[in-house]
Amino acid sequence: MSAKRTVFAVAAHPDDVEFNMAGTLSLLSKAGFEPHMMNLARSNLDSNELPEAEIAFIRLQEAQRSAAIISATYHPPITDDLMIFYEDKLLRRISAIVREIRPTIVLLPSLNDYMEDHTNTARLVTTACFSRAMRNYISNPPCEPTYQDIYLYHTQPHLNRDSMGNLVTPELFVNITSEMPIKIRMLSCHESQRQWLDKTQGLDNYVETMRQSSAEIAHMSGQKDWEYAEGFRRHSHIGFSKENRDLLSEILNHKTYHR
Repeated sequence: MSAKRTVFAVAAHPDDVEFNMAGTLSLLSKAGFEPHMMNLARSNLDSNELPEAEIAFIRLQEAQRSAAIISATYHPPITDDLMIFYEDKLLRRISAIVREIRPTIVLLPSLNDYMEDHTNTARLVTTACFSRAMRNYISNPPCEPTYQDIYLYHTQPHLNRDSMGNLVTPELFVNITSEMPIKIRMLSCHESQRQWLDKTQGLDNYVETMRQSSAEIAHMSGQKDWEYAEGFRRHSHIGFSKENRDLLSEILNHKTYHR
C-alpha cells in the first residue's frame, strides 16, 4: 500500500460526487486521506439559455468551490457532456491522473445508472485503475506505472434506482449523518443547477432530493440511529489488490455497516 493515503472521488458531472459520495469523502479526509475530486464532463450542456462556454465556466467554478470546502484537489474535466465514451483517448487521460495521484481508495459511479455518461465513467475509471501497472500502456501525458493496491467502491445509482427503475440495495452502508452539513454545503455550491434540474428532470429542490435519497439509504441499512447514509458496492479485488480487503470499512469502522 502507498505510504501516502489518497482517495479519488470521480464522477461524470459537477455535483455527482456531492450527491452520492461527498459524505464518505469528507469522513475519509478527516481520517487522514488526501482527497481528490474530478468530474469527466464540462457540463457544457447544462443550460438552454447560456452559451456553452459560459455555462461550462460557471460549472467549473462551482465544482472548484465545492472541492475547496474539504480542501480537496480538484482535477478539471476532460470532455463534453454526452461525449463520455469508453474509448482509448479518454482512458489514457484518466490513466495519467490515476498514476499521478496513486489512490488507495477510489469512489466511482454505479455500473448501472440512468444515463450512459455515468456508466461509461465507471468503466473508464475501473480500467484506468486496472492498467496502472502496465508499463506498455502509455498514459496521456506519460506517467510511470504504479503498483499500489487500489480498492474500488461503486456508489449508488441516482435516486437509488438502476436504469430500469429497480431499487438497488448497497452492500456497504456509511453513516454520513455527521457529515450532512458539509455535504449540503458542497452540493449547494452548484447553484446553477437549481433551475436546470427542475426543468429537465423534475428535481425542484436538488438539495432536498439528495437529503431524501441519503435518508432512504439510511433506512435500507436498518440502523435505527442513522439519519443519513451513503451506499456502496465493492468492485472485485482481482487485478486491483493482493488481498480481498474492505479497506473503507477498516478505516471508517463504526461508521459502516454490512447488510
